[in-house]
Formats: sequence, C-alpha cells, structure tokens
Amino acid sequence: MTALTPEEIQARIERARAINDSVAPGKVVGAVSRLFDLEPAGAPDEFDFPALATTARDRIFGGQVIAQAMVAAARTVDPDKHVHSLHAYFLRGGDETKPLHFRVHRDFDGRSFSNRRVVVRQDDKVIFNLTASFQLPTEGLSHQVSMPDLLPPEECVDFTDTLAADPSISDERFAYMARRRPFEMRSYRPPASAKATQHYQWFRVAAPIGDDQLIHRAFLAFASDMGLLSSAMLPHGITWTTPGLFSTSLDHAMWFHGDVRVDEWFVYVMDSDWTGGARGINRGLIYRQDGTLIASAVQEGLVRITPPA
Repeated sequence: MTALTPEEIQARIERARAINDSVAPGKVVGAVSRLFDLEPAGAPDEFDFPALATTARDRIFGGQVIAQAMVAAARTVDPDKHVHSLHAYFLRGGDETKPLHFRVHRDFDGRSFSNRRVVVRQDDKVIFNLTASFQLPTEGLSHQVSMPDLLPPEECVDFTDTLAADPSISDERFAYMARRRPFEMRSYRPPASAKATQHYQWFRVAAPIGDDQLIHRAFLAFASDMGLLSSAMLPHGITWTTPGLFSTSLDHAMWFHGDVRVDEWFVYVMDSDWTGGARGINRGLIYRQDGTLIASAVQEGLVRITPPA
C-alpha cells in the first residue's frame, strides 16, 4: 500500500473533524444510554431490547451486549449491591436489526452477595450468556498494582488522527470510522517493528450521563471491548485492517474494584500474554488519571488470518 503524504493525512484529519462536528456529542452518548433502557418482556425477570431500523455493522458490538446483560441482571438485584464481576461468552454474532431478549436467572441472594445468570436470545437462539456477581459495599484489606509510567491523554494521539494516517482505510470506510463516538479516545500504540505486547488508550465519555453508578459501570463495560482484542495482534504487526484477518471476541471477564466515573479521563492499559491456535489472550487494567485502579478485564478472542488467494 502507498503511504499517505503529510498533506493527505492533514486533509483527512480536517475531514474527520468536520464529520465529528456535524453531530452533537450528546446525541451519540444518548444513543448508548438508550441501549440500557431495556423493556419488561411481560414475564418476571425478562427484558427486551427493540430492533434498530438500520445498521452499518456486520454484527452487534460485543461491548453493547455485555453492558446490556449486566444492566438486565442489576435490575433484579437490591440496588444497594453493586456489580463487582462478570463473566461472559459470545456464542453467535447478533444482528442489530432484530430484537434481543434477556432472561435473568436468580441463582443466589445472600446478605452480602447476589449472583445472576443472563441468557440473551435472538430468533429463539442463544447468542450470548453472562454471569454477574453483586456485593454490598464492604471495608477490607486493600492494595493495587501501580499504574505504569504513561503519557497523559493530551500527549497521546486522537483516535481520528490515527485513522487519518492509515492508508489501508479507504475514503468510504474512513467516513464511517471517523464519525462522532460516545467517548473521546486518545491512544498510544508502539510501532509494529517493536513487537511489543502492551498499548494503552485514554477514554472520557463525550457528554454528561448523570450520577447513576450503574450507568457509569455500564459505559465502562461497553468501553472494555474497545481495542482489547487488538492486543493479541500487536506483537505480530497486524491490525483489524490486515487483509484476510477475521477476529471476534470469544469470552470476556471483568472485575470492578470501586466507584467509576467515565466522564473523567481513565486509561485502559492492555497487554497480551499468548497467541496460538487462532486464539489470543488479552488483559486490561483500567486506571483513573490519578493512578487508582478501577477495573480489570481479560478476554480471549479469535484471530484467524486467511492468506490471500
């Protein structure tokens, strides 16, 4: 592929900013918030999410269904108990133009903990399942691993600038990828030649979402599937634009360590321990800007490359 000239990159950056400026941040953030407005399905502990009229996605974004299933589980738990962990499996790719059905199973309710299973169906087929645990806030032993030495968000590359410099992204695809997103995102990714395994990305929600802690955790769960799978690609010098690549999440686990504010900068430090068998393990630690560890995540993904004919 032919590298873009500095002038071409700058033109694409200006185009991306114009695309962003054409949509108010509150509109896209509100669209994500509405994902969590699950409708009672007419039976106890069952919820529906309606079909969208159109979509540009091949399948439902994994972070969406993780967050929706977590919210469905929370709707059946004492609100004083907060979600502290979730474990999920992606079984089939979902279609945004078809409704989703969430069935919550109340597996356990104790004095301190509650546990829920959520089965998500589409077209009467199970596409996803999740187990989540909830706990009353409790004092106890406390420690955390320190945040690595990272560049602050203002010194990292804006997501749209990264897109603009990638010659493998066609102008048509670029227009779609450069659209306004619910998060401001600034990233640091080492060059392919470094064969590194670690990268990081700063996030901040692009418009106010209020103070409901469940909604903040839902937005964090949504963001936890952004970029994590690419960690397994990093040491191999490939990206989601590499010809012949098919990648998708297989499972996802997440632990919340305390209260979350996604309207303040947080950083997702991502790494990969292993790839093999067309799969890759990806780990993530999420810190507030002051260095407080607020969440951890682990995901296994499918990373399959079909050589060009």
